Amino acid sequence: MQNIPRESPAAQTLYLAYLRFQCQSGCIKCCEQQGFVYLTEDDIVRLAAFLNIRPAIFERRHVYRTKNLRRLRVPRNVQCTFLKSDGCSVHPAKPLQCQTFPFWPELVDDKRQWLKTAQWCPGIGKGPLINIETARGIAQTMRDADPLHTA
Repeated sequence: MQNIPRESPAAQTLYLAYLRFQCQSGCIKCCEQQGFVYLTEDDIVRLAAFLNIRPAIFERRHVYRTKNLRRLRVPRNVQCTFLKSDGCSVHPAKPLQCQTFPFWPELVDDKRQWLKTAQWCPGIGKGPLINIETARGIAQTMRDADPLHTA
């Protein structure tokens, strides 16, 4: 990425050019990033159904829960239990957080974070231009699903 002053016309043009996204076939870069996969209650039910187990069993095996959050447990030596060499083993039922990437509130609302993510995500800057209001709507879906997600 170039070093361009944040509010310059060139920065705005660069940001808008990168407000394109198309997931690249076979790419799992987003899944390899350090961090947690937070879950909604609907995610737990959907993933359990996909795996053909009861939600309580799914939760016991795969979820770390506190009073205010639910997230996938992080196993040793891998970022996600469901990430396999050929991609996500639960892709059709993947969590909302995974479904909405890269249109997360903290990326859509911050040009600097969007451009930083574009450095490792090969899908950013490719594909159709995404209307900023559409991107913000997807980000709002994430906020609505998790009131603690205020970024």
